[in-house]
Amino acid sequence: MATQTTNIENPAFSLFTSVRAFFSAFGRAMIVAAENSSRMRRIEAFNAMTDEELAERGLKREDIVRHVFRDLMYV
Repeated sequence: MATQTTNIENPAFSLFTSVRAFFSAFGRAMIVAAENSSRMRRIEAFNAMTDEELAERGLKREDIVRHVFRDLMYV
């Protein structure tokens, strides 16, 4: 014979829980926004190329991010 026990807790309202939920949602939104940016798509396209194809464009694999963001930052 099998026995099953379920413990369901319903904690009272907690400010910490609300703050944590807000920052979790905000973090997920930032990740989605970053992954859907045109710059990320360009980086992924460059990463999909072979080293020879990158060399034809004058790039090295370690310079892809610098190349894509060259108009926003000086490195």
